[in-house]
Amino acid sequence: MEEILALVEARLRNALGEPDARAAVTFLGTDRIEVLRFLDGDVVRYATLGMSAQPMADPTSPLADPVKGPRAELVLSVRVGLADTDQVLRPLAVLAASPQVEGVIVAPGASLDLGDPLWPSAPFSSVLVAEPGGLVEDLELDGPMDPVRFLPLLPMTSNEAAWKRVRGAQELQERWLSHGTDLRDPLRNSVTLD
Repeated sequence: MEEILALVEARLRNALGEPDARAAVTFLGTDRIEVLRFLDGDVVRYATLGMSAQPMADPTSPLADPVKGPRAELVLSVRVGLADTDQVLRPLAVLAASPQVEGVIVAPGASLDLGDPLWPSAPFSSVLVAEPGGLVEDLELDGPMDPVRFLPLLPMTSNEAAWKRVRGAQELQERWLSHGTDLRDPLRNSVTLD
């Protein structure tokens, strides 16, 4: 486990630079989750470290495989200085712990809902899990282990989350794209939905 996390942190540093801050959260009955913060000009990126230590298990399976299964870490990117986004550290750790706590598999297209704002006064309480591979490349591990995927999180307003449940992730992403939505704006309004 420690070996995997060392490789994951090295991949994050290689892709995003040196973290300027880190915080650790431990929930009862789970492994420790860290959140690293990386500054990149006017964007701050938050990446989890610890979610990939164990593979995510199918909640319908009677036994969890300790080696095989999807592994992931979460990455959130927002503009600096517009909101107190550093308060997202604990909510991100909660999302990263959800495979251990709730037995869910976090994959592209999924919605993760906190029920509370991502940071104080945020218009978002949920996120859309986007496709990996753009910002941080997958980390291949020795077989039979699955690679670690670095999944971008896109904050959603409650209206967008409801629309996504009906229309699907692809249509929501197309709506954002067609309206030129700045998904890194921590104060943005909901995209126009019809």
